[in-house]
Amino acid sequence: MEDNRSNRNFREYEVWIDAVKFATEVYQTTSTLPWFEKKGLCDQLQRAAVSISSNIAEGAAKPSDQDFAKYLDIALGSAYEVETQLIISKNINYITQESFDQLIIPLHSIERQLTAFIHHIRKKRD
Repeated sequence: MEDNRSNRNFREYEVWIDAVKFATEVYQTTSTLPWFEKKGLCDQLQRAAVSISSNIAEGAAKPSDQDFAKYLDIALGSAYEVETQLIISKNINYITQESFDQLIIPLHSIERQLTAFIHHIRKKRD
């Protein structure tokens, strides 16, 4: 098995940069949620948003492309989790339609980037 860690710098991946920016925006948006939600939906949304970029970075440190792809899968799962939580937040009027739109557009971009990245890494093995 070839060790590909030295070829990866997560800080240079556009998807990681976008995911860090997105998590920052989620924190800014959730700061306006009702005080009683700070330990519920708010915490869950923040953790899932941070998990996207964290798993990209952690996966980049793994020796094989197969392991890296697994962490990218986890990051994509976290992105889908965030999307679900944003929809719920909008549906119960914790965030406005405008705030939802400002978050969902970059989130969909991150989801597409991760999907393409995963596909690219797994295709290299074939």
